[in-house]
Amino acid sequence: MNDLNLTILFASVIAGAAPVVLAALGETITEKAGLINLSLDGSILLSAMTAFAVAYETDSLVMGVVSGAVVGAAVAAIVGIFSSYLGQSQVAVGFVLTLMTRDLAYFLGNSYSRLQGPQVTPLPIPLFKEIPFLGLIFFNHNLLVYLSLFFIGFCWWYIYRTPLGLQLRAVGEHPASAYARGINPQKAQILYAVCGGLLVGLAGAAFSLSAKPGWGRPQGAEGTGWIALAIVIFGGWNPVKAAAGAYLFSFLQILGIYFQGWIPSVPAQVFQVAPFPLMIFTLLLMYFVQKESVMNWAEEKKRMKSALKIFSGNAPSALGKAYKPD
Repeated sequence: MNDLNLTILFASVIAGAAPVVLAALGETITEKAGLINLSLDGSILLSAMTAFAVAYETDSLVMGVVSGAVVGAAVAAIVGIFSSYLGQSQVAVGFVLTLMTRDLAYFLGNSYSRLQGPQVTPLPIPLFKEIPFLGLIFFNHNLLVYLSLFFIGFCWWYIYRTPLGLQLRAVGEHPASAYARGINPQKAQILYAVCGGLLVGLAGAAFSLSAKPGWGRPQGAEGTGWIALAIVIFGGWNPVKAAAGAYLFSFLQILGIYFQGWIPSVPAQVFQVAPFPLMIFTLLLMYFVQKESVMNWAEEKKRMKSALKIFSGNAPSALGKAYKPD
């Protein structure tokens, strides 16, 4: 594979991973606050349909992107309200919303199926795009891809380098202690559910207006929400690691396309499905390397210990547990 093909491969990975990166970052923020939003898969579809329909009707990509983000935030807010204020099971509410929003997207979007609509266009960054190799990989994309790259650094900085990020982690780890220090865990969970939902909604818009332009059944985004949820675990609830997992998944998908051309005798469906079991295998690997016996074994092996730290990460202590002040 020559340098040009390699550049195209990496650029395709960055562009193709944008929706998954946004969804994974959104869920990471939400779960850091102790709330599980299992509605991602349906929320992405409903956001994708809304973004395309609004952009088509208004002929405005900005309105399409904003409407998609708002839909994602609204669905996440429902999860937060039912969990934090009404004490309902986050898992049950998330599953119901996933099924409801998925069917709602197909029903409401039926009249927009297979229509040619607007889509975001590449917006190369002057000067930076001329950088050898890196220019085409990072600085020759559309605005939604740039947003996915920006939010990786922003989310990490916000969570680990700001006082508000410390409060966010406190709510997810020990809401009772956070409440004793004057933080309202319920309001915080609603806030970060909405913030995470905005990113999930942007992921839906990135699908129908960029990665897989248009709307149809299937749209091509089916299953992305579940992958994003798995990637959050893969990333140890760290936004940078979660983004790395999203890029790994995108790389496996792009590689599958290449293998279809290299090995035409193998059915195309094999390469299309392959990334999913590979991600499951990666999660199993993470489970085993985080076991106490494995960590103890690697304690005196510096290189091995450093390698295992890449896979380390613990879920917030209060994740999935609704908190009500006494």
